Amino acid sequence: MAITYILIGLAGGLVGGALGLGGGVIMVPLLVLWFGLTQHQAQGTALAVMLTPVFAPVVWRYYQAGNVKVQMALFIACGFVIGALLGAHFIQGLPEATLKRAFGVFLVLIGIKLASLK
Repeated sequence: MAITYILIGLAGGLVGGALGLGGGVIMVPLLVLWFGLTQHQAQGTALAVMLTPVFAPVVWRYYQAGNVKVQMALFIACGFVIGALLGAHFIQGLPEATLKRAFGVFLVLIGIKLASLK
């Protein structure tokens, strides 16, 4: 069982490190669309916002490549904490099916917009 957990962690880490996932599923598209960051910069900045000891080496690699907007990440992190608390409170009253649909629609719409960019 431990090996399965390790493989799941490895897969999650690879995808998270390569694509800047986590809260980045939402932040990355918005940084690209609203702030004009490159995909690399948006992913690096999103990872910096969610910085934990687990992600520190990943963020450091993006930072070394010049793909973390540090000041922007710090300001976003301030809003992210407040927004996460409000969001966590709000969704407690939503049915699971409604929440799943809303998240899926959001990702599809953002995906279509990103795919249509030059």
